[in-house]
Order: sequence, then structure tokens, then C-alpha cells
Amino acid sequence: MFVFAAACSRESAPADAATGAGSENSAPSATAELIAMDCGRITMMDLSLFASDGEYDGRENMAADMCFFVRHADGDLMWDAGLPDALNASEDGVTNGPFHLSVPVTVASQLDAAGVAPADIEYFSISHSHFDHVGNAAMFAGSTFLIDKDERAFMFRSGAREDAESFALIAPLEDAETTEFDGDHDVFGDGSVVILDMPGHTPGHKSLLVKTVSETYLLTGDLYHLEEAREKRTIPQFNSDAEQTLASMDRFEALAEEHGARVIIQHSLDDMKALMGE
Repeated sequence: MFVFAAACSRESAPADAATGAGSENSAPSATAELIAMDCGRITMMDLSLFASDGEYDGRENMAADMCFFVRHADGDLMWDAGLPDALNASEDGVTNGPFHLSVPVTVASQLDAAGVAPADIEYFSISHSHFDHVGNAAMFAGSTFLIDKDERAFMFRSGAREDAESFALIAPLEDAETTEFDGDHDVFGDGSVVILDMPGHTPGHKSLLVKTVSETYLLTGDLYHLEEAREKRTIPQFNSDAEQTLASMDRFEALAEEHGARVIIQHSLDDMKALMGE
């Protein structure tokens, strides 16, 4: 299911230069169109994993798994790739360690319904390389892969290759046309779609700033998994660096205030329902 969070056709969207994400009062003359996609459901059966201080002990949580299609006058961007479409064949979903996973509707069918062919999407990028964000990555191996240099090293490290099943999800990206960067990356050069450096969950974890005609959005990636995590600043036990995570939270919140942005927690079921009009 596609829902247009803000409309701006490729033909009508101007592409004039503008200031970047970190500039005060930055208001790009070009804008983007943000389209939310339902990319799976995750029952977190042991929520204690998502706080290193015991905050969530004894709890579980039903989470969404959102990914996003961004349309711009100068091209399209697919942000994250959700859980594998193959899980759609399992009516009751599957259990993988502390998670129960299901895919009610496939990414492929949502793209098809919107008249978008994966092969026509110019850019593909990810918040990070955990399995629930790269499940359909192979679908976009023909796009230019935009990736932080530290995250690329992390996802293709020798230890990652040892898990053959998980590595198969990302293997096609290793030889894809790639733009590797360090820090922030302004996708179209006009400040309307900016990949933001937010390390800590993984070494090269990113968030995404999208400026549409009507609203500015900040997509969290996995900086936060729960709405209450923003208030409590909880850090998952499996994060790569706790201090980096806290610094990224500080930066994210400063940018949210500076831009008056609507924050979208990509694993929030409530946020997904609100975006998709459910």
C-alpha cells in the first residue's frame, strides 16, 4: 500500500540549489515526495534487548517495519528494504530468535501498484545493514547504492559473511554501482533529501531528512525503536557504541527542532498507521 505523504511530481518539482541539512533556516527551493511503505511486522518477544538498563524487562512489543520511496525531480530514492518479500508466503509468519516476523504485503506488489519498476529507481540507500532493513536489497541492486563507508565495511566484513542466509540478502550490493561517503550526504544537492550521519546503533547508521511541499520529515532508522525511547534515551544492548548513540540522539533532536520536523520512528506501528491513513 502506497500513501503519498506529500505530493510533488518529478515534472513539477524544481531543482534549484539550496542550503544543506545543518544550516539554520535552510529551506530548499526544490522539494521531494515521501511515500511510506509497509515492509513487514516484527513482534519483539524480548523487549529487554532494546535497553541496556533493564527499562523494558519482561515486555514485548508489536512493531512495524517501514521503508520509504522518495521521488524528486532529479530521480527516485528507495530508503531501506524491509523484511524479505519471501516471508509473505508464510501465512503465520516465522520466528527468528527473539523476533516473530511477518510480511502482510510485499514491497514488490506495492511498487507495482504505484507503477514503479525497481529497475527504474535511481538510488538505493539504507539506514543500516540489519536484516530487517535489507530484506529486499537485491531488488535494488541495479540502482546506485548510497552507503556510508563505515557501514559498508561493517556489512561486508568477514564475520557477516559467516551467516550465509543473512549475507545472501546483501551480497548483490557488493558489486552494485556504489557511491560511498563519510558523514552526511545530500542526495540531490539541494537540501531536500539528506542522509544524516547518526552512528552508534551500527558503525555507519544513518537517518533521513526529507523536505516536502507541506512538511519536513526526519526518519529515524533505528536510532529509536519506540516512541518512549526518545524520552528515556534507552540504548539497545546490541548497539555498536553507546556514546555515539547518545551523541546521535542529541544531534537528531537538535535537527528536529531546527527544522520543525515531523519525526517518524520507522518501527512505530502508530507512526505507520498515521502515515498510511489506517
